[in-house]
Amino acid sequence: MGNNDITGSLSTTAASTVASCDILPQGTLSVEQAQQRILQGISAIQHTERANLHNALGRILVNDVTARFDVPPHRNSAMDGYAFASTESISEQPLKIVGVSFAGKPYQHAVQAGECIRIMTGAVVPDDCDTVEMQENCQRDADRLTLNSTPKAGAHIRHPGDDMPAGERVLSAGRKLNAADLGLLASLGISEVDVIRRPRVAFCSTGDELKSIGEPLGVGDIYDSNRYTLHGMLKQLDVEIIDMGVVRDTPEAVEQAFASASQQADVLITSGGVSVGDADYVTATLKKLGEVNFWKMAMKPGKPLAHGRLGDCLFFGLPGNPVSVMATFLLFARPAILKLRGEPLSALPEYPAISTQALKKAAGRKEYQRGICTQDAHGNWQVTSTGIQESHMLRSMSQANCFIILARETEHVAEGSTVKIMPFAGLL
Repeated sequence: MGNNDITGSLSTTAASTVASCDILPQGTLSVEQAQQRILQGISAIQHTERANLHNALGRILVNDVTARFDVPPHRNSAMDGYAFASTESISEQPLKIVGVSFAGKPYQHAVQAGECIRIMTGAVVPDDCDTVEMQENCQRDADRLTLNSTPKAGAHIRHPGDDMPAGERVLSAGRKLNAADLGLLASLGISEVDVIRRPRVAFCSTGDELKSIGEPLGVGDIYDSNRYTLHGMLKQLDVEIIDMGVVRDTPEAVEQAFASASQQADVLITSGGVSVGDADYVTATLKKLGEVNFWKMAMKPGKPLAHGRLGDCLFFGLPGNPVSVMATFLLFARPAILKLRGEPLSALPEYPAISTQALKKAAGRKEYQRGICTQDAHGNWQVTSTGIQESHMLRSMSQANCFIILARETEHVAEGSTVKIMPFAGLL
């Protein structure tokens, strides 16, 4: 889908989804509708900061960059060879080699008629010379040079501004800086640029059953895996990460964590506490301290989802099951964070693939099943299910390298059918 804004594509998709499927139950949103609503309420962070080139990779440029001088700033040789005036190349007499021009150490004297100089790639071409011949097309005998052929006048010379003329805009505001951009900036003598501040993302897990690594497990306890999963996915996005640990299932603890996060973060992500259990206080606290937009999704895994704001802090209350956490993060939290960063958004890539086995599914919810995809010698995709698709089975996500995407109206998929896949490369 290239760099098209995801909100436009989601709007079209949402409309077609509603038109082609039964109306959703009251209070339930499709994946596309939810994505659209979330992104419509977000704008890029307005705070900027100065970043040196070593810390600017992946950052969003605030201002246009204009070349302050010609690049290259002088005529220089495109290869190792010999420089001379083009009028000398028609002579049958050997040229006298009178010196050498190195990159960073130019030849300082005049080059007279019947003379040439040895020149290296990137070295300044003397004013008296207008042509460079590569060394492979020359024969040298001591300080005498014979040309094997007649080169074209002006050959193998780079001119000032060939790459970037002075005054030309070379990078536009809003660009996500890549490694080549950093080199370009360095070639202009620019050591620092203004960039959008990184989003500050706080996250925590909720639940009295959760224990930190190293603590003994009691009956009914489990180790908190979701925080480590979220931390890994956030690291892919180049944000400032605030790990708030495990928040206990009490109204006071949840309210205190929310209040703290709203004072220091742009985004708060929780896992667990968004169902209808008696001890799930996330949604209730969000209603008390901020606003709730929705919390029930027509998708599997990840049906419960809380989304809203705590003042200026964006909030995502993800489900507690580990597979649901990853699915809802990728589909909802990730694009929101990217938009906060000021990045141009595009939909996550999807590809058609042949299912190597039958897949079970009931109509009504869009499913993201875990799969293992491969390509054949012709570049065609095949995909195999990882097996049981329960949302608590974390190992299945470790084994998988893609989601198998099955539309809401789809029921059982026959072996050999074409499905859509979403590879995990660069996401997990």
